[in-house]
Amino acid sequence: MALVAETAKAAAAKSPRLREYYELCKPRVVMLIVFTAVVGMFLAVPGVPPLEALLWGTIGIALQAASAAAVNQIIDRGIDARMARTCGRPLVTGTLSLTESIAFATALGLAGFALLWLLVNPLTAVLTQLTLVGYAGVYTLFLKRATPQNIVIGGAAGAAPPVLGWAAVTGMIHPHALILFLIIFVWTPPHFWALAIERREEYAKAGIPMLPVTHGVSYTATQVLLYTLLLIAVTVLPFAVGMSGWIYLAGALVLDGIFLAYAIRLKFAPRKGLPMKTFGYSIVYLMGIFMMLFADHYFG
Repeated sequence: MALVAETAKAAAAKSPRLREYYELCKPRVVMLIVFTAVVGMFLAVPGVPPLEALLWGTIGIALQAASAAAVNQIIDRGIDARMARTCGRPLVTGTLSLTESIAFATALGLAGFALLWLLVNPLTAVLTQLTLVGYAGVYTLFLKRATPQNIVIGGAAGAAPPVLGWAAVTGMIHPHALILFLIIFVWTPPHFWALAIERREEYAKAGIPMLPVTHGVSYTATQVLLYTLLLIAVTVLPFAVGMSGWIYLAGALVLDGIFLAYAIRLKFAPRKGLPMKTFGYSIVYLMGIFMMLFADHYFG
């Protein structure tokens, strides 16, 4: 995955136009999605996943995720223009036209769906397509603008990748895959609300009803703390049901403790820069949880 991303990034660097298409795909977000999907593939089988399912499943899920990211930018181009964090995106700067972006997103989506349907299995293709629709359509087009609980409800789409990876190599949805889904689902609110606290003025200017905008920073920090406590309970589930062992549990509890410390400070000792540090750690945290699941699966 890292090699593919670096190759794409190197190619994009040689051509300003390719670089704009690359940025349209939200590569950092897509890499995290693909990472959790790939770990799901490895956790689904005792040994090494079948090479074809691993390869084509990874590529197909990545293409669909990139398509969803592009559609998100197409829909949100007006909002992106009013936010410092997103005002440099290709559709805002005009380096890519709306027509080009729609064609690109459509091509990626169709290619990803066809590849998954023909070379992996129909279940993965359908689930991945539903995930794309959930994120790019339901969340971006409706929930994001309709309710401060947007990220909670819409988080289901972002939590799907491990289930997609599991389905790619087994052709089924296993209860253990749903635990992985639940981990990301509960992780999403404290992860994103930390960023929203930092960027609340931008969201208010853009007219997006994020929780810090509608309910204030203190209330949002309380929600971050409560969801972090819930997340700790959820991350113990793989050990509790026998999915993972002591290696995972030890690593998860360390990661949980650090996240909890951030959440407590965010609520009771807030200071400038802390929300972004919390947001940054939350990404490291999720990668760490899935790396511990992987390590325990093969070495536990």
